[in-house]
Amino acid sequence: MNQIAALQQMINESQNIVFFGGAGVSTESGIPDFRSVDGLYHQQFKYPPETMLSHSFFLSHTEEFYDFYRKKMVCRTAKPNAAHLKLAELERAGKLRAIITQNIDNLHQLGGAEHVLELHGSVSRNHCMDCGRFYDLDFVMAQNGVPHCTVCSGIVKPDVVLYEEPLDMGVMNGAVDAIEHADMLIIGGTSLVVYPAAGLIRYFKGDKLVVINKAATEYDNQAALSISQPIGQVLSQISV
Repeated sequence: MNQIAALQQMINESQNIVFFGGAGVSTESGIPDFRSVDGLYHQQFKYPPETMLSHSFFLSHTEEFYDFYRKKMVCRTAKPNAAHLKLAELERAGKLRAIITQNIDNLHQLGGAEHVLELHGSVSRNHCMDCGRFYDLDFVMAQNGVPHCTVCSGIVKPDVVLYEEPLDMGVMNGAVDAIEHADMLIIGGTSLVVYPAAGLIRYFKGDKLVVINKAATEYDNQAALSISQPIGQVLSQISV
């Protein structure tokens, strides 16, 4: 049995699938990842990306943060790809119970998925740090320099988890619960090196662990099925 047929059979036999995905899910939509040869970490900036995406840098160099953020962290032209669309289709069919993503691009929702747990937040949500007023991405992108609240003039911050900031425990607990109750876990487009997010995998108790990633991961040997191909290319071959 080839790998696609094996994946199809596992999906057919499962009723409570959870998908755990990372940057590789969105690269096929034209959003660069962080760690590949052409990724963000290999580009030259005035400061390291880890510094510019930190909580302390946001507070001390807010204008520089937003200059980098608008140029490198937001991709307005990106559209959902075959992976996003297939996962949404699996959700509508009642097979997929949750999508857990490390991405902040909102593409799963744009592709039609509803039960999405965003471990690192989303560029589509922004709030005033003083009064809590909500602002969408259009507002942030339309401003020059630092966006300020139209009500109290406070600084508007993206609901994105920056370095030095904790993950949302409500989201983390939801992800743990989803994985614990899954009868199939599909890991896609992630190198599984970012913790604590990658540590969620250990909560899976089932025997249908699938890893779909172009590069090798530390979980390949534990997986029932490991496919070294682009996630969209793989999922586009699955029927629901």
